[in-house]
Amino acid sequence: MISLKYPLTDIPETLRDHSLSIAIGHFDGVHRGHQNVIKQAVALAKSKGLLSAVMTFSPHPKEVLGQGDRYFNSLTPFETKASLFEELGVDLVFVMEFDKTFAAISPQQFVDEVLRPLRARQIVVGFDFMFGFKGQGNAEMMRSLGAPDIDVEIIEPLFENGIKVSSTYVREALEQGGIELAANLLSRPYEIKGVVVHGDGRGRTIGFPTANLEISDRYVAPRLGVFAVSGEVAGKPFYGVLNHGMKPTFNKEEIRPVMEVHLFDFNQDIYGEAITVRFHDFIRPEQKFGSVQELIAQIGLDSDKVKQLFNLG
Repeated sequence: MISLKYPLTDIPETLRDHSLSIAIGHFDGVHRGHQNVIKQAVALAKSKGLLSAVMTFSPHPKEVLGQGDRYFNSLTPFETKASLFEELGVDLVFVMEFDKTFAAISPQQFVDEVLRPLRARQIVVGFDFMFGFKGQGNAEMMRSLGAPDIDVEIIEPLFENGIKVSSTYVREALEQGGIELAANLLSRPYEIKGVVVHGDGRGRTIGFPTANLEISDRYVAPRLGVFAVSGEVAGKPFYGVLNHGMKPTFNKEEIRPVMEVHLFDFNQDIYGEAITVRFHDFIRPEQKFGSVQELIAQIGLDSDKVKQLFNLG
């Protein structure tokens, strides 16, 4: 993991004897389209005797450039993203600080003052990749600017349901409750991580104790409602039913959405424990019930449905 800031002033010693194959992009979500780009960079590195690398940016360029509040939240916080890069066989991860100075450089400067000093010999980007001041550079321009010493491979788009696989498509699927679609686009269930914290304790009094989640990063949240989930907490796997919402049956003043998960066949004190939750299916929208008895009955139905989905008997 190597942090970079423009202008580059000190190239790490470990890079001075190695040339690189670099996949470039923000890669939020590391979805199937991203995976195609990264896998090709890794394959070309192996075939050409290079080290494989990913260059990503922090924070999100659109966040710095003020192009939308939605980019303050991510599908894959950096720690998760780095882990996925490793699973794809990447040797190095460059994290380029995206600030106003870096945003202002020309496409030529990016190639001459960033890629060449890093000894890049192979670049892999998606077909819609843009770089340099106001996105003046595209993939074909990088190919031209890189010649003759830097080869550029351009990866064609991947489509699902006639729509290009993209981070935006994944976000929209989650926001609409399309959990299975999001998992297909990502090639894995969408997951969030956090810590189990004390709630109001009411779930235990109605026979469905819940673990309340304090989310550890600024994740893209799925729509409000009830979900089938799995995960790990305190070193143990679990299945369960998660509610994401305002808890309208009880809360009169709560306006911040919360996530709480009822873990099946789990009886352990897990307050303060790290928890990973993976979303498998959307069960129903959140709703307000006329009585606690109606709520209890519905939670029972939700739990039965989720157990059938996971074949838990």
